Amino acid sequence: MATQGQIITCKAAVAWEANKPLVIEDVQVAPPQAGEVRIKILYTALCHTDAYTWSGKDPEGLFPCILGHEAAGIVESVGEGVTEVQPGDHVIPCYQAECGECKFCKSGKTNLCGKVRAATGVGVMMNDRKSRFSINGKPIYHFMGTSTFSQYTVVHDVSVAKIDPAAPLEKVCLLGCGVPTGLGAVWNTAKVEPGSIVAVFGLGTVGLAVAEGAKAAGASRIIGVDIDSKKFDIAKNFGVTEFVNPKDHDKPIQQVLVDLTDGGVDYSFECIGNVSVMRAALECCHKGWGTSVIVGVAASGQEISTRPFQLVTGRVWKGTAFGGFKSRSQVPWLVDKYMKKEIKVDEYITHNMTLGEINDAFHLMHEGVCLRCVLDVHA
Repeated sequence: MATQGQIITCKAAVAWEANKPLVIEDVQVAPPQAGEVRIKILYTALCHTDAYTWSGKDPEGLFPCILGHEAAGIVESVGEGVTEVQPGDHVIPCYQAECGECKFCKSGKTNLCGKVRAATGVGVMMNDRKSRFSINGKPIYHFMGTSTFSQYTVVHDVSVAKIDPAAPLEKVCLLGCGVPTGLGAVWNTAKVEPGSIVAVFGLGTVGLAVAEGAKAAGASRIIGVDIDSKKFDIAKNFGVTEFVNPKDHDKPIQQVLVDLTDGGVDYSFECIGNVSVMRAALECCHKGWGTSVIVGVAASGQEISTRPFQLVTGRVWKGTAFGGFKSRSQVPWLVDKYMKKEIKVDEYITHNMTLGEINDAFHLMHEGVCLRCVLDVHA
């Protein structure tokens, strides 16, 4: 492409400070250095993690920054030494890197990767510890190693999944975060077996993906727990078989679920990020074998608690990031599953808007009327 090696000036939604509306700015995007990839972002979706950092509650949050981490695009250019993708490739940027070489990647026990975390955690690139984004010479921080609320972004090559060019980018952008997180929590982290009884706390995109994953795994009962009863009709389409609204009960929700399930559920998933709900999710599990998976991200400084006897008597408390999927090797597999109609993606998209409408899109998300809103970044 004619832009290779050049600075590109493009539009991006910039978070200048916490809780202030995002501003569409002309941003300069530097060319990729060694081991880096510059991507033309075509579609990006909104996720609660973006809003969490924007709110100022994230201890790693830095301003000004370009948020966004659930997207799809086309490689514009690559830096020195990059061999696994080339200009023109269709890709999904992955906040969870996969280098294949670090202690984590080699362990065979986790999808976490340590190679670029020291840089992505502080909003810069690994090579020179600087940002590739600037406005009139003022650096703008990266976010989660992705920064997809921009028409162009620069990411580390270990954070790029090359996908089937036939896949519709305006749909598969969702496979960069929320949907894999839910599916993988069930398939990789909990390893739910056929016949299991499952409880899902929080029926947003991630919770619905948990329900979908549980249905695919052959769960016999999938109990959706949410304080918004309007969500049940949608949730049924994703596999939820029963709905419990904690507001309808005087007893603690964990006791309600234990009573409903002859002693507790086999697996529970907390998809909200609320530490008191995390406790309820553990305590609704069956004695002897029940497993609870924490999927939601709690605010900085929050702590979880329960009585040790809950664990002594056989319950297991686990957590998951990106559903335990290895990003570069498994996101393409998820795209293939979607192309074969084996997993849902379209059904999570309730709104389509443009980058210029991003603040309105976040309002929709906070009002709870929106599952995933996909933004056309170049419209």
